[in-house]
Amino acid sequence: MAIADNQTFQADWSALGADLEIVPGPDSTMAAAFLQAVEMRGDRVALRSKDRGLWQAFSWRDYGKQVRRIALALIARGFQPHDRACILADNCPEWFFADMAVITAGGISCGIYATNSPEQTAYVINDCQARVVFVENEEQLDKVLQTRTDLPSLEWIVVFDMEGLADFTDPMVISLADLSKSSAIDDPVSDTEWRRRIVGVRPEDTAILIYTSGTTGPPKGAMLSHTNLIYQAAALNIVMQIGPDDELLSFLPLSHIAERLISVVRPIFNGSVANFAESPDTMAQNLREISPTVFFAVPRIWEKFYSRATIAVEDGTWLERQAFRLAFYLAFRRRRLLGEGGKVSLWLRLAHWAMDHTVLHRTRKLLGLERVRYVTTGAAPIAPELIRWYLALGVDMMQAYGLTECAGVASLPLPGQHRLGTVGKALPGSEVRLSEQGEILIRGPHIFQGYWRKPEQSRAAMVDGWLNSGDIGEIDSDGFIRVVDRSKDIIITSGGKNVSPSEIENQLKFSPFISDAIVIGEARPYLSALVMIDYDNIAKYAQDHAIPFTNYTSLCARAEIHDLIAAEVEAVNQRFARVEQIKKFRLIDVELTTEDEEFTPTLKLKRNVVAKRHKALIDAIYAPS
Repeated sequence: MAIADNQTFQADWSALGADLEIVPGPDSTMAAAFLQAVEMRGDRVALRSKDRGLWQAFSWRDYGKQVRRIALALIARGFQPHDRACILADNCPEWFFADMAVITAGGISCGIYATNSPEQTAYVINDCQARVVFVENEEQLDKVLQTRTDLPSLEWIVVFDMEGLADFTDPMVISLADLSKSSAIDDPVSDTEWRRRIVGVRPEDTAILIYTSGTTGPPKGAMLSHTNLIYQAAALNIVMQIGPDDELLSFLPLSHIAERLISVVRPIFNGSVANFAESPDTMAQNLREISPTVFFAVPRIWEKFYSRATIAVEDGTWLERQAFRLAFYLAFRRRRLLGEGGKVSLWLRLAHWAMDHTVLHRTRKLLGLERVRYVTTGAAPIAPELIRWYLALGVDMMQAYGLTECAGVASLPLPGQHRLGTVGKALPGSEVRLSEQGEILIRGPHIFQGYWRKPEQSRAAMVDGWLNSGDIGEIDSDGFIRVVDRSKDIIITSGGKNVSPSEIENQLKFSPFISDAIVIGEARPYLSALVMIDYDNIAKYAQDHAIPFTNYTSLCARAEIHDLIAAEVEAVNQRFARVEQIKKFRLIDVELTTEDEEFTPTLKLKRNVVAKRHKALIDAIYAPS
């Protein structure tokens, strides 16, 4: 199925991954590397999850044992090399076990977002022609059972957690516990076959399918090879060295390439420990409990953390508020002087040191970031001012850029080498350039093999070995990349002006009172915006100012809240040229969650869906007065 011809680009593997416990190379595979990791690390901790309020550890030996048992059971049931298996579950150890079992059995693993509807779930299963689906619990099982008559390739379903299913029987359904009791487990012939398959996996074989979010049509399965994933582990270790002493928090969907890369792929080579958040709702609490040394999150999470910290300060005493403001004033001033090559006075160094060990440290601890060494944001644009705030806090935040089609990351700055508004440089061993139209093009060992069973779309994505990113960008003389916007999202007003909506939206979301925003203006005489309020912060504001309300909708209807948001919009307008200013806005008076179709699983608003769902609001903005 491979479409992309990556043989024309030869990376210098000798310069990649030299400091990793397991050193990858051009002949490495995820299957062989996993087996080596298990044999090398034995009783060292690999994973932790919370059970009944207590953190439980899984050693690499435990990890390997579970993977082996599932893989042997799959093989005994006729699972063949290159067969596909899907995993429909939230982040948990069993997700990892099933994933690596499929890969070591020579198969192709495909995650399905746990928030998918039954119809969306069926689409992925049918498109990749999966023979087996692993599901987390009764809720996820129901999604598959509702549509199984339309799933001709599906042969059996494996359930991780059988709670509520004790009396349930179905010839297609088996629990993970029962699957792991297969007679093949103790069969030396089966074990020999499993190890033969691990050796037989080739670097160019497809290891996983990552389905795109489907914002511009039906989701497409991006085929990522063993080489694609291993190159990422090797190259990323040069710009972000992680080892066995590092702790991670796994909470973003494992069906997305970013979380898969950080939590599953990289630890196989560097030995870091992956800790599972209990749920998306408890992520912030789990973050404080674990205090990881490495943390990746999407901009929406960073915006929430910023809002939480700034609002918490407003609840403090006058002295605490003044100390907070002084701490950030000193931090911003120090960073500005350092960035300009100026001299930082002894007084400023001492004053900043004192604030860093008191006020700023307490703020980092409040967020669960007091031990963090590497902090990365990605998967969507972020306001440079937000990164500047985290840098002032003492958190060395890096902004990554990448796509599913390049196995996750295309560029990343070296720690401490920040140019605000940029996403660093191309990963070692790869290339990034611009087309004549300003589109970012990427080439290297991380470029995908094409879209599953979609050869025409695959060929359209690749031109002469270069991946068309679909993003408009700029590259300065030092190689730092700036992403302007998605080319399809650039707004052309009726006056012919080109506007990047993401820059304006990011500035709006920097306000603690605004959760999200969509800028409108294609073929319109001026720009407008649909705004989602931050309910928690706005509710507190209403309470502090004696503004009556009963729920989210009633809060949005209050004139005082409209005036508050209007002031925030006007403050953002001052930073932009007149043609880029928001002339009118409307509040979306329905609180959207990740369960709603408007959001992708990585918490990005789907611009087209929002515009369609809220067409009446948009029409009202531009209606003749």
